Amino acid sequence: MADSTTGGIPHQQPSDLLKRLFAPKSAAPSGPAPAWLQGSQGFGDNGHRGVFGEEFIRMLATAANLDVTRKERDRVGVDWQLGYAGRRGTRRYPAIEAQVKCTSSPDLHDDHIRYPLKVKNYNQLAGNDYEMPRFLFLVLAPVDPFTWSHATEERLRLSHAAYWLCLHDQKPITLDNTSGSSTRTVYIPRANLLTVDSLHDLFAEDYRELVGV
Repeated sequence: MADSTTGGIPHQQPSDLLKRLFAPKSAAPSGPAPAWLQGSQGFGDNGHRGVFGEEFIRMLATAANLDVTRKERDRVGVDWQLGYAGRRGTRRYPAIEAQVKCTSSPDLHDDHIRYPLKVKNYNQLAGNDYEMPRFLFLVLAPVDPFTWSHATEERLRLSHAAYWLCLHDQKPITLDNTSGSSTRTVYIPRANLLTVDSLHDLFAEDYRELVGV
């Protein structure tokens, strides 16, 4: 069985690129905001950032030729279901589920990212009593929403990156009267970079063996 912490992704050398991208920057010169921004409520707020993170995953999954289904009611900690038509001789129509988070203040380390996940969300990902594999997808977005995307005639670039984590080998946390608002820190390997290829790797039998499929 392949290493479930990386999904078979080759280890990547740590880079200081993200640390430089998320380093504190001096305040931009003050000036009048564009008219469309003045009339836009919540531009760059947490809700806006969360939507960007989800659409980041949708675009990446579409580029990977996966079927993407949005969960309209987030009652079980799932934002997206991803699937594809399996090739002949393989499992047909395999699917995985994902909970998506987006942050502009990541706690970056050389080989991992520390992320405080609410206990409720942690428990929705931990354990192995699921019908299909589910993952945490963490999107890192710049602080300035004007830099989230850059479009030219040749390309559309989204900033910056997304990573995945599987918690099927962890036990859910017993809830008490105080844990509803508490968090559990998770450690997401920076080798777990989400790409077209690594998205396909998440459909491997290794992860299906960890859940009740």
